[in-house]
Amino acid sequence: MNEKEKMQKGLLYDPSSDRKLYAERTKCKNLCHKYNRIYPEMVGHKRDMAVRILGKTKNLFYIESPFFCDYGYNIEIGENFYSNHNLVILDAGKVIFGDNVFVGPNCGFYTTCHPLSSESRISGLAYACPITVGDNVWIGGNVTVLPGVNIGKNSVIGAGSVVTKDIPDSVLAYGNPCRIVKML
Repeated sequence: MNEKEKMQKGLLYDPSSDRKLYAERTKCKNLCHKYNRIYPEMVGHKRDMAVRILGKTKNLFYIESPFFCDYGYNIEIGENFYSNHNLVILDAGKVIFGDNVFVGPNCGFYTTCHPLSSESRISGLAYACPITVGDNVWIGGNVTVLPGVNIGKNSVIGAGSVVTKDIPDSVLAYGNPCRIVKML
């Protein structure tokens, strides 16, 4: 099994030793760099570039610049997706956004994990856990979503939250760590 196959299965892998993974990350980062340099009024060009970066899109979406990701092909966005400025998605694992998802500025979705063992961590090993965001979710500004988290449909994540565990459908949740405040 090669390093990419290990990455896609959520197993420990070495992202630095695999030339193909390095090339894929470099290609994606170059595309993100180009995306972030497109003038705001060139909406069609921005959309075309985003389609080149992302693994799966629907028809209606917009991602404000700057936007950064590692591979791109592990990201799926639903219909009527909007992200404000400075979206960061570390997508060694799948990151799937449902329809009608709104993401505030300065948000990060991180699928990459590192071993707790310092020897393994120092050697450069990593693993990835997917993130899923359901339909009709609003994520406030400065939210961090950690590896393996699922956010249920119709939920709202308050600004500044660090989402460390699954959030069910139809709740307002916020804080560090993010916790349910009330049912919606």
